[in-house]
Amino acid sequence: MRFYLYITALLVTAIGYSQELLTPEQAVAIALENNYDIKLSKNDLKIDETNVSLANAGLLPNVSGTFSQNNNIQYSKQTRTDGTVQELNNARNNSMAYGVNLGWTIFDGFKMFAKYDQLQELQKQGETELKFTILTRVSDVMTTYFDLVQQQQTLTALDTAIVISKQRVTTADNRFKIGKAAKLEVLNAQVDLNTDQTNYLRQKELYENTKTMLNELMARELTAQFKVVDIVAIDDKLKLGDLMNLAAQQNPQIQLALINKRVAELNLKQVKGARYPQVAVNTGYIFNNSESSLGFAKESNSRGLNYGISASLNIFNGSLQNRREKVAKLQIESSDLLIQQQTQSINSQLISAYQTYITNLALVQLEARNEEIARENLDITLEKYRIGIITQLEVRTAQLNYVNARTRNSSAQFQAKISEVTLKELAGNVTF
Repeated sequence: MRFYLYITALLVTAIGYSQELLTPEQAVAIALENNYDIKLSKNDLKIDETNVSLANAGLLPNVSGTFSQNNNIQYSKQTRTDGTVQELNNARNNSMAYGVNLGWTIFDGFKMFAKYDQLQELQKQGETELKFTILTRVSDVMTTYFDLVQQQQTLTALDTAIVISKQRVTTADNRFKIGKAAKLEVLNAQVDLNTDQTNYLRQKELYENTKTMLNELMARELTAQFKVVDIVAIDDKLKLGDLMNLAAQQNPQIQLALINKRVAELNLKQVKGARYPQVAVNTGYIFNNSESSLGFAKESNSRGLNYGISASLNIFNGSLQNRREKVAKLQIESSDLLIQQQTQSINSQLISAYQTYITNLALVQLEARNEEIARENLDITLEKYRIGIITQLEVRTAQLNYVNARTRNSSAQFQAKISEVTLKELAGNVTF
């Protein structure tokens, strides 16, 4: 049996040499650089960062240049106070004005300051959403990667079953040729070999499709070939209390709920700003030029500075102000409830996931011992079959028990690793 396992290992290694070894760290690094969801989230954050400006909050003045020109041709008739009549057909009147104007709201009930703080909170929201996207995609990559590790181990187990079945066919055929076995024994061995080869091909199909999924998550060439590591390293030191403390500080969903409450509070501050007077100043420098074919002045030019101040105060608007403030306060109350709900939900998920994690750690140890027992049982069974003191059915049973034990061991390691990844994702800190 150890010889068969050695041959299988050599075959798997030979195949692996032709492919790139992709580590979990490399898979995550590629995804962080290429994944489309992460790129889109980064662009959204850049938009939020761009929006954080004094001008967008209304704190800076507006400066505009103006220019206008009017021309008209008309029949004009003027009667002066002394009785003199002047008239002109196709009289031309032209006017032109241009200059620079500045307007600046210097006080709006502190709304502009609340708006600026709100823009900063929205930037933090974008940063948190990016972190949430990264955590989710890293978790997806790691889950898919370690699924591949499990499938690779299953392929090795199935390949071992094929090696053993081929040896059984050879042994049965030799026994048949010397008259120590019936043809039925050879046929049964061949059927088992065909079954093992079918299982291997099905598993190989699933393995290749999962590789395509991982390439998609990494946003690289979908047909890129690679192999994954052979061993799953599991962090068995996680503590529920530590995870819950981390989640309260780092979980993106909880942090988003906290930011949304702060945004709602700043919205209330802006709504209350409507109770204060709005004060603005304006100034400008204007040039005027006009020409007239008929009248006292044929041409007029002027230029100069204008300036002023304006103020307004909302005295009554049909109680809309009270309604808006009431709605804003209710939004804050809802935000606070969402924080409590989100915190409870995350803690509930952590508790359930931690129990699953503890169970899977115990199963890893149990299935490892089962694999050792199944391997020892298969060694003894094959030796007995070689000397002809047991039936093929007993050999097949031992063979299947060994393959199933290896598969369950791989699955237990995978499930334990996924439990670890889930816990760290909920805590807001996915590490290797």
